[in-house]
Amino acid sequence: MDSNDVGRREFLKKTMLAGAGLGAMSGLAGAQESDKEPGPAKPLDRVPRKELGDTGKTIPILLFGCSQVFDPTYDKMLHRGFKDGVDYLDTALVYASGQSHKTLAPFVKQVGRDKVWITSKAPHRRRRADVASFERDLETCLGQLEVDHLDLFFMHMLDDTKYLDKDYLQMGERLKKAKKTNFFGFSCHDGNVVELMNKAARVGGIDAIMFRYSFGQYGDKELNRAIDACKKAKIGLIAMKTQRSVPAEQEEVIKFKSKDFTLGQAKLKAVWADERIDSAVSHMDSLELLKENVAAARSPIKLGMADFHQLNRLAACTSGFACMGCSQYCQPHVVADTRIADSLRYLMYYECYDEPEEAKRLYRKMSPGEREIDGVDFAAATRACPEGVDIANRLKLAQEVLA
Repeated sequence: MDSNDVGRREFLKKTMLAGAGLGAMSGLAGAQESDKEPGPAKPLDRVPRKELGDTGKTIPILLFGCSQVFDPTYDKMLHRGFKDGVDYLDTALVYASGQSHKTLAPFVKQVGRDKVWITSKAPHRRRRADVASFERDLETCLGQLEVDHLDLFFMHMLDDTKYLDKDYLQMGERLKKAKKTNFFGFSCHDGNVVELMNKAARVGGIDAIMFRYSFGQYGDKELNRAIDACKKAKIGLIAMKTQRSVPAEQEEVIKFKSKDFTLGQAKLKAVWADERIDSAVSHMDSLELLKENVAAARSPIKLGMADFHQLNRLAACTSGFACMGCSQYCQPHVVADTRIADSLRYLMYYECYDEPEEAKRLYRKMSPGEREIDGVDFAAATRACPEGVDIANRLKLAQEVLA
């Protein structure tokens, strides 16, 4: 029996015993206590802030994910978010093929460089990046954003612990001393998140980590130990992929109902309930979504037990559609070059992110061998999947809609 499945079914017990629960359980306790209050609590005026690790700097608990093209003349979403306290811009060299940077630059000038936090990232280029390429990419980021420094620079989408070796950590120190960036870290969401976080906690030199974390991972004991290790090392922790995206028709099965929150808001509140997490990034591509997320952040109301139980049930019911990118489990069982995790991630972009053209573009960039499914036996890979994803049928769907 898979330990993660046990964790989901015994959600509340695991949150206390495995360490995820100090934040989450305090949230639950707050929810129960709030029932005794005579009237509804007043929402905060702005999105609250927390200190990011040991940086001495505070950031909003809701971050503006900027993987899109903005209106360079006057972007209503960016200005509305800024007014509400969402003054942290999370972008990357690869976002919108560089257009994210270029269309953010006018906004930064409009509000003032010192009034916003800018985090950008450079890709590991399929494990071919080196110190020199990261340094060149940082200069490109600065040029496109038209700024002289970043607040935080991430090595992006790391899936190899070699990037936490001495040369890369020394690079981070050089970049900070040269005032190219105030802080240094990495992002990760593939299968070795735990390994990367544990090494970061051991070696030092990392100010912040952005990693995949959602309500569906409360029962993951190894991940919780890694989070604890990073917290002890005073590394700032930023959650991404908090919505645990699966096809909408699958989420509708549980018919989530809450007197206080939408499902999307509840997912964010579940992450914020973990006090070890400093903030959560959200891709917000409409004013409606921005307002909904800001309202959740400003609300003093905690998630109730009923909300948590529904999220626990949702995680269990939809696990077969939630590829976690942990290709180290499935990939060794396939005698082919098929890129399982990447294919399923692009399918997620198509089904859940409303980015069909980007999903098709990325899928078609893979070689025919990397997209191959005909004649490939995925049975053993499916049995090895911790989430129980029907790999063969999901890959078949990816080929049908993306090829």
